[in-house]
Amino acid sequence: MYHHSGSVTQQAAGSATGLLETRSQDADAILFQRCTWCGTAMYHRLLCPVCRGSDLRTERSDGTGTVRHSTVVHRNTPAARNVSLIEMSEGFVVRGRVMGPPIGIHSGDRVRLSTAKDPVRGEPVFQLLDEPYRAWS
Repeated sequence: MYHHSGSVTQQAAGSATGLLETRSQDADAILFQRCTWCGTAMYHRLLCPVCRGSDLRTERSDGTGTVRHSTVVHRNTPAARNVSLIEMSEGFVVRGRVMGPPIGIHSGDRVRLSTAKDPVRGEPVFQLLDEPYRAWS
């Protein structure tokens, strides 16, 4: 098996990870990849999960999405927190935290990316766009 020298590997790794690093103007944005062959949007991938293409371009998300799944976690934290899977409007799914009461976050709630970051895990933090307390129906 052929292995590149350390300098070539370092350069290649830097260019691949440079695609996902946030720049100063994108500090409050989520950067994702889109496959140039099939158009699939994905988050933090090296290859397209649909066509296995490696030609991915980096795009900036508009920051809105929908909660697909949310759960309350009590482990390794002093207080309960939620962990949610957010389907962004561009079509990719990202794991993050939604601000608000953990019991008040439901599948289908619309959210927007917040400027805050989760201090423990470094995951994105979202705010609810709709009223967090729904009327009983």
